[in-house]
Formats: sequence, C-alpha cells, structure tokens
Amino acid sequence: MSHPVRRSLHPGSPYPLGATWDGHGVNFAVFSDHASRIELCLFDTTGRREVERIPLPECTDSVWHGYLPDIGPGQLYGYRAHGPYDPPRGHRFNPNKLLVDPYARALSGEVKWTPSCYAYRLGSSRADLSFDRRDSARSIPKGIVVNDAFPWNERIRRPRVPWTETILYELHPRGATMRHPQVPEALRGSLSALASEPVIDHLLGLGVTTVELLPIFAYADEPHLVELGKTNYWGYNPFNFFAPAPRLLSSAGIDEMKMLVSRFHEAGLEVVLDVVYNHTCEGNELGPTISLRGLDNVSYYHLVPENPRYYENHSGCGNTINLAHPRVLQMVMDSLRYWADAMRVDGFRFDLATALGRDQHGFDANHPFFAAIRQDPVLNRVKLIAEPWDIGPAGYRVGSFPPGWREWNDGFRNNVRSFWRSDPGQGPALATRIAGSSDIYSRRGPSASVNFITAHDGFTLHDLVSFNHKHNQANGEDNRDGTDNNVSWNCGIEGQTRDPGVLELRYRQKRNLMASLLLSQGVPMLLAGDELGNSQKGNNNAYCQDNDIGWIDWSLAREEDEDFLDFVRSMVRFRRDNPAFRRRQFFAGRPIGDGPVKDITWLSPAGREMTPGDWNDPMLRCFGYHLGAPAHDHHLHAPADHDHDQFLVLMNAGIDPVAFRMPAEVFGGPWVRVMDTSKADPHRDVKIIQAAEMYPLQAHAMALFVQERRHRGRRSGRRREDQPHDAG
Repeated sequence: MSHPVRRSLHPGSPYPLGATWDGHGVNFAVFSDHASRIELCLFDTTGRREVERIPLPECTDSVWHGYLPDIGPGQLYGYRAHGPYDPPRGHRFNPNKLLVDPYARALSGEVKWTPSCYAYRLGSSRADLSFDRRDSARSIPKGIVVNDAFPWNERIRRPRVPWTETILYELHPRGATMRHPQVPEALRGSLSALASEPVIDHLLGLGVTTVELLPIFAYADEPHLVELGKTNYWGYNPFNFFAPAPRLLSSAGIDEMKMLVSRFHEAGLEVVLDVVYNHTCEGNELGPTISLRGLDNVSYYHLVPENPRYYENHSGCGNTINLAHPRVLQMVMDSLRYWADAMRVDGFRFDLATALGRDQHGFDANHPFFAAIRQDPVLNRVKLIAEPWDIGPAGYRVGSFPPGWREWNDGFRNNVRSFWRSDPGQGPALATRIAGSSDIYSRRGPSASVNFITAHDGFTLHDLVSFNHKHNQANGEDNRDGTDNNVSWNCGIEGQTRDPGVLELRYRQKRNLMASLLLSQGVPMLLAGDELGNSQKGNNNAYCQDNDIGWIDWSLAREEDEDFLDFVRSMVRFRRDNPAFRRRQFFAGRPIGDGPVKDITWLSPAGREMTPGDWNDPMLRCFGYHLGAPAHDHHLHAPADHDHDQFLVLMNAGIDPVAFRMPAEVFGGPWVRVMDTSKADPHRDVKIIQAAEMYPLQAHAMALFVQERRHRGRRSGRRREDQPHDAG
C-alpha cells in the first residue's frame, strides 16, 4: 500500500523531543543515531487508517525533526524507521513496523499481539530471525498530539511533606476503586475514581500523607497472559514513559491525571509514582518491536558486548534500558521532569533501581543518572525512593544509594515478620530495625529507610497471618510463580477458618505488625487495603489478577475489620502526634543532659537495661524500650509544650505471658497505657502503671505507654528547661 506525500515538512527544531503543538502546527522530533531515515505517519481519528507517511526532513545531532503546520491536538501519529536489519550486530530496523514515539504524552489504543508486531518472521528459529514484511500499524497504539494547558489553581501549593512526617500508602490506581461502593460505577478503576471524594476522605481519615501509585505509564500485557485471558494488572511492563495508560483513564485526556494531582494537593496529600525505567515490554531477542527497539536498538538497550544480538537482562524481563547512553539518559530525565513539572507529582519510587545505576562494570552510586538527578533543579527537590535491587550480578544494593535517596528496606520487613512469628535469634535485628537501621544507613539518617511489612509484591497483611504457603494457582503457572520465602504464619490453620481462637490470634498479630511499623524510626509505608482486612486468598503474586483477587475489598465484612481500621487510624495519629517516633537523627545511646536516662534504653522483662548476654540469647522473644528524648529536642521539631515526650514499648513474641517489670522510677512514671494489642479494643481500657510495678504482658502482644508531663519533673532524673523544678 502506497502512502502519497501530501507535502514536505518544514525543517522544524530538534528540541524539544516529541510532538509539540505551538498553536499553529506541530514540531516532531525523535532520536535515532543509527537510522538512515525516519518517517512520520499520520492516522485518521480512529487510528485504523494511515493517511500520510512523510519523511522527517532534518537530522541534527542524531535527532530527526520536522514541523507540520495546520494540525493540532488530537492528531494521531507514529513513526517508521529505516536502517540496517542486522540482529547479530544489534540493529533491528524494520520500516514495516509502526513505532510509538518515546515522547508521546498521550496514546490511543492498546498493543494487540499479532505476528505483525515482530520484526522477524514469528515462528522462525532462534538462529534465523528472518526479516518480516507485515505491517504492524493496526496492532500498535498511536501517539496523540496534546495541548498541555491546564487550569491549575495556583493558590493550591504542593504539600512538600518532610520525610520525617511522611507516611506512605502504596495502592493500585485501578484496584483501589473497582469495589468501592461509594465511587460511581462508571468511574471505577480510573484515575478519576481515585480522585473522588470517598477515596480522598478515606485517605485523610487514615492519616497518611503520601500516596504511592503503582505504575501508570502506558504498558502492555504479555502475550502468554493474553492467551490465558489475563492482563499485566500491576503494569510493570511499559513501552512509553510519558503517557498514562489508556486503560486507567475514564476519558482520553491527560487532564485526568492533572485533576487527580490537583485534588490530592488540595487535600494536603502528596502523589508519588512507581516508575519503571529499567526495561520495556519489548522483551528479549525474540520480543516484539513497538518503540525503542525499532528506533535504535543499539542505543536504547544494554546489549551483550560479545554478542549484541542478545540483551543484558538485569530486570528479569528480557532487557535493560541503557542509561549510560546520553540520549537515553536524557529521555528518562525528560520523563521525570515532565511528571514532576507539567503533572506536578511529588516524587518517584524507582522499580529495580539498581539497574538504573549500571554501566559495563556494574552498579555505580556515582552513575550519570544519579549525578544528573542530584544537580537537576526540579528533581533534586522531589521525593526519590529506590527499590535497591535487581537480578543482575551484585544486584542487591540496600544502603548503597547516594544522598537524597530513600530505599525500600526489605530487612525491616523480614526481621519484623520473623520476630512476631517467634523465630529464634531475631531480637538484636529487630531492635536495629526499630531504631532506624543504622547498620545500613549510618551516614544518611533513619529517614533513608522506607519501612514496610507488606507491599504489592507478596501477601497482604491479612494473608500474612492466615497462610503459611502461597496459593497462586489462579495465575495459571502451577503455583510456581511468587516467592516461597513469605516469613508468614497462619496462626494454626491454613486459610479461612471460623475458629475463634485462631481468628483472635490473627487480629492480634496484625496489630503487632502494624504497631511495630508505626512505632519504628524511618519512613513507614502501608499497603492499601491492609487497614480494611483485604485478602488475596493467599495469592502472593497477584500481578495478573485484575479481578476480585487483586481488587481491594471495602466491605469490612467482619466486626474485627472495623476495629482494626480504627486501630490503624489511631496508631497513625499517635505517630504523627509524637515526634519521638520520627527522629531525624539516629539514637546515640547516651544520657540526655546530666541525667542517667538515655535517648533510648533497651529493657529486659526484669525492668533493667539489656546486657550482651540478654541480646545473645537465641530464645529472646520478649523485651522493651524506653524513649527518653525530650519533646523540644531540636532533631524532633516538636513544640515545647507537647504533652508526652517519654515512651515505653513492651513486646512479647513468645507463646507464654510475661510479667514485665516496669523500669525504675529514674526512668519516669507513673505510666499511662494507651495500647495493648492483646485486647480487642487496644485503646479503650486506659490504665496507669507505677514505676517498678509488674505488668502482665500477654503472649504475642505489644503494649505502649506514655508519661504525661504532670508525672515527670524531678522524678525523671533530668532537668527541664521549659518548666519550673517543682512542676508536676
């Protein structure tokens, strides 16, 4: 089929990359260092008919560009790239394949898996990869020229929540609303639904500050999932880094994302995006040609140096984006700036972030990517969170990221889970995690650690206490997918049960885990739905479950679920009200001022400070800690008239109750109990305990105490600068 040229393009400009409307026409610019020709393809409004194919007339510094007057927003387009088709040398040009503009800011359609999507003759042998001449345009999404104007309310400021006050809430933008009874059915599953009043009210009532959205970049479903009638529900399979996934929009416009950010900011909530820059859905050497592979495979991907037909697979998804190339680095930086500036999001969580810092020698904390972000005037002010590992050599890099970055701390997750499962020898590690993981982040402070018990990848909190083993049969992979190392405990019965004893223990364990998270130094992250008792029926890898398994259940079907929601709200509020649990600096373990009380003191059940012998006991399952930092400590940024500044936390992961002696009067007292996880309503029964009194700490339980100001003064053993000596 021939495509007559209507007219020649004007030369246009090599910058900015992408399709840019100026009110009179559109400038098109795309990078390819090895192409011999790039053609702009224009489509009708349905995206099914290619109406023009026009060569880009200019190439400046490997950027092909041209300007077309008299077209504007709404125009659908794509590219075709001419050049060598030589897979053994890494080149995979095939002009029969329509290519998505890497800088397209909106897309029409989804990837449809047909044989035409592949640059080689599908079904050919691995040794062949023979050139395929079928046209792929009907199977490939089209870019949409957009108008970036949006009526932002400039009176609404970005929340800019300090890290010490941040409470993250990870959610799936579709799964969070598909079963929400108060969200209009027509909107459910979309970004508009997420921006609706019922959802925002829930977030505000819960007390979180920052919502972390699972990937919203345009992504494709893997062919094998399509064959199974499933989708890549989580979205970690992108083919574009600028456009929101059409399936997450209730309309075709990018304004939907801007409206979400605007409404969240108006409510004082931050928006962080989970971004995937480590790979694309084009996969390995046998994968499809959708965008980057067809534009310049050698530049965009890490190829095996000895045999560039193959890809370095540090992502586990077949390929790895080559951020060592300056133009590829520019693309990722432009994407981040676009979302931070034009979309006004507040930060990013980087999937498999180790892959972003790789060059030919391995991971480098001084990689150009990290250096570029550090000096960027936009990006060095937003939240940056690393998933600090990939599957490549030496890929586990927890604690290795540069200043300014926070990291998911899976050590916190594993140690807290292990302790409350009553595994032996967990006491010292748990204490280190509670205190902010100084063994990992000694030079960066506690807020470098993003603490979590659960995340999208793995069991939900309810399943963590209900299943010993994964139950992923619904994924269609014979239960082989997903980790086997869940560090979970079903409390006696696998899965659903009506046994009241087992159910009571499960809810107690959930309270223990949630309280441990919210009373630890560092930045806590909650998984959406955990506060509601959401279950995935034991599936710990629900990446393909765009159904009731993967969607949040808002029903609060059990009375215990409502009680647990109240518990989570109260613990979040307690953390936000008490800066001693969100310090900027690590504990020093030294006395405060001239008194004998330290900033933190670890306590044995005998009420005395822990000894090395206590810590070395492999059966240590019960201990506590006392926080003696004054509320006016300059590291805490707390008001001088704050009511509580001494705290006591007791923990017993053993199977037997423990008579825990409260610390001596030098540590303060009397103590007001504000929470005990062994009680169905941990906050209702307020109790005052005297210094040195025995407290009956139940099995699998945690208790929290505070000392009010009127009970301190001279008893505390330290001088108060903000009140008379005889106060109290």
